[in-house]
Amino acid sequence: MAKQLTERDAMICRSCEREERASEGYPCAVCGTFICLMCTFRGVIRCKSCEAKAIAPVAVRTPLKIDWPDH
Repeated sequence: MAKQLTERDAMICRSCEREERASEGYPCAVCGTFICLMCTFRGVIRCKSCEAKAIAPVAVRTPLKIDWPDH
């Protein structure tokens, strides 16, 4: 009678959302969550949420108005 293993060495990739072995991946460059090896081969270095934050538009600044004296 063979004993079934109940341990799992799997994590969900925070980029493609596939379940992969935890030992076959790298952490997100910003927050450290798991990114699978295949996404890493594709050049992914940040998870979906960190990538969305990086792409988010920066608040538009109003131009600085300088009041120069007339000469």
